[in-house]
Formats: sequence, C-alpha cells, structure tokens
Amino acid sequence: MAPENRAILSLESGEHFFGYGFGPSRDSAGELVFNTSMTGYQEIATDASYRGQIVTLTYPLINNYGANPIDVESRRAWIAALVVRELSPNRSNWRQQRALDDFLAANNIPGIQGIDTRQLVRILRGGGVRRAVLTRVQPDELPEAGAFEWLHGQVNGLDRLLPALTDRARNVVPLSDQRLVEDVTTPNRYLHDVEPWAPWVAPPVRESNPRIALLDCGVKQNILRSLSVRGCRVTVLPYDASPADIDALDPNGVMLVNGPGDPEQAELAIDTIRALVGRYPIAGICLGHQLLSLAIGATTSRLKFGHRGANHPVKDLATGRVHITSQNHGFQVDADSIPADSGFEVSHVNMNDDSVEGIAHKELPIMTVQYHPEASPGPQDNQYLFERFLDLVEGAA
Repeated sequence: MAPENRAILSLESGEHFFGYGFGPSRDSAGELVFNTSMTGYQEIATDASYRGQIVTLTYPLINNYGANPIDVESRRAWIAALVVRELSPNRSNWRQQRALDDFLAANNIPGIQGIDTRQLVRILRGGGVRRAVLTRVQPDELPEAGAFEWLHGQVNGLDRLLPALTDRARNVVPLSDQRLVEDVTTPNRYLHDVEPWAPWVAPPVRESNPRIALLDCGVKQNILRSLSVRGCRVTVLPYDASPADIDALDPNGVMLVNGPGDPEQAELAIDTIRALVGRYPIAGICLGHQLLSLAIGATTSRLKFGHRGANHPVKDLATGRVHITSQNHGFQVDADSIPADSGFEVSHVNMNDDSVEGIAHKELPIMTVQYHPEASPGPQDNQYLFERFLDLVEGAA
C-alpha cells in the first residue's frame, strides 16, 4: 500500500485502528456501526438509513463482485464512510461494471481497509456503538514506515496525533441530536415508475391497482419496486407531508418506510401518522414501524449495538413461524410502552433478544415490521408481507 494512503480510524473511547484509505482522500466522521451481511455492500452504501454512520462490514472480503448501476437503493450513497478488512483488487461477476472504490469515490465516500474488523466489532458489541472519525494521514505528518509497523501503530509521532483524533471523535454530534430524515426525504411529490423485477420471479399483479401514498423518510428502491410490481400506483411524498396532502391523493392505503436517526426527531411525520390512524390501511417498515408506534403513544429506546445484517430470526406470532430477516436499525419500540387501550399488540418478536419486530391492530387494517420485507440486501423470504398488506387494503375497500 502506498504511504500516501495511510489512514486512521479513531473512536471516542480512545481506540485507534491503522489501515489504508480508499475512495476520496478526505476525512469523515459519524456513528460507527457494523453489518454482518456477507453480500450487499452496494445496497448498504446506498441505504439512506445509514445517513450519518460509518459502516463496518464483518465479512472480510469486499469488492469481489464489483458494483453496478442497478443494485442501488436510492439516488446516492449515504454512508459517512466504509470500513473493511480487505478491499479485493480483483472482482468477478457477470453484472459488475466498476469497482466499489470507484463507485464510492464518485459519491465522495471515503473508506479504510487493512484493519482488524473482528477486534473492532468486539469493541462495538461489548460497549455499544461509538462515535468515530476516519482520517487520511498526510505524508508529511508522520515519518515513513513499513506496512507492518504502520498497521500495528509502531510509528514515531503518533503520540502527538492520536489524542487530537480522540477529541475529534468525542465532538461528533450524537445521532439523536441530528434531524437526518430531513436530509434524505424527497423534496417533491412524485409518482413511482414501475421497474423490472429481475432477477426474481415477479409476484401476482393486483387487478385493483391500489393507490398507495408513501411517506418518504429514506425509502429504499426495492420497497417501491415491491409495491409497483404488484400493480400498485405509488405516490411518494416528503416525510413532512400533512394529512391534507395525503387526503388529496384519495389513497387506498398508506406506507411508512425506513429512514435514518432517532425516530423522535421526526415529529412532523408522527403528527401526520397520528391523524391517519383509523382512516386508512397502514403498513410500516423499520423507521415507519417506530414512527407509528410513537404516534399511538408508545416509546422507543436505543439498542446497544443495533440489528444490522441479513440473517436475523424473527417469529411471526400470528403463525408461529420463524423467518430469517434483513435488518438495519439502532432503535427499538418498547413492548411495555404500547398503550393497553390502543388496540395494538406485538405481532413479531426477535428470537435473539426478544425485542419488538412488529405490531398490529386487533381490528383496524394496520401492521408494521421492524425488519425489511423487501430485503436488498438479504433473502426475499418476507415478500409475503406486501401481500398481507395489500390484502388489508383490498379488504377495506
């Protein structure tokens, strides 16, 4: 690795990891999290739910199948930075068109490779997420050193540099103090165009062509695709759309979707959702699940290190079946906070930690899940939830 690519990842808790940068030569800061998915790095990078976060991938070999313009989940990459064990110099896949580092450079997203991601994840699992800074070291800041010396932090002059980096990490604005949904939502209302469904078998098309109003907090393209391919006419609205804006569309149902940050920071969406309950069939996904829960009087809290990966077991309490799910969230709905007189009850439970993975109303056509039924990345096993929602929509017509 070239000396000019030397980079340091510094945590607020005082740990430092030495590696080599890729992508643009710039610094970055954010909340440091990890994702356990074995594939899907391009979808992860373009998931707006990661706004403000530095993402560590636990799978050690990244870029082995390259990147392409199709597997993006939004209009740009949103992660603050990417941390990997090894960025493969070789890539092989019939769909790939460019290298991941080229894709990240085009989106101005820096990365670091060569660090011990296992040690880093142990820190995050043991003590929870950390604020961090990723710094590209300028050649004149430190003396030359071999790769072994650099990767093990055995370079003169680090004692002058590292304390300042720790301070910078401690000064990163906490995620809960940022209004990140405002950054990622669509600025204008639009009608989603139907997209190809490859490489999966297309599901049955609903002849009723339901009109769905989608409140955009950071929507992933495969949510839109999962609705439109079933015959839905999906109108996407900014997260702060009013109840009157939604009423003007005369929708058959409302979809609340994923997005970044603390759900309590999206007060305008919560107020709108509160006004919609009991008037329309509603489905919530990820942040949308949390926002609807807040709207009915429940509370949310921070998970220690979050759920981010493509293999989380979740039990559907209505059927007793356990599904393997794709997840990306750092907050949870507190089960005991769901008002007893609200008519809502827990519908899905995480089999790893018993956290709430969904709620449903006993009578009204309203359902939510904390995980991602559209996956991307992840298994498509849970696409049946879109069918369940559309059954509620058609049943309420």
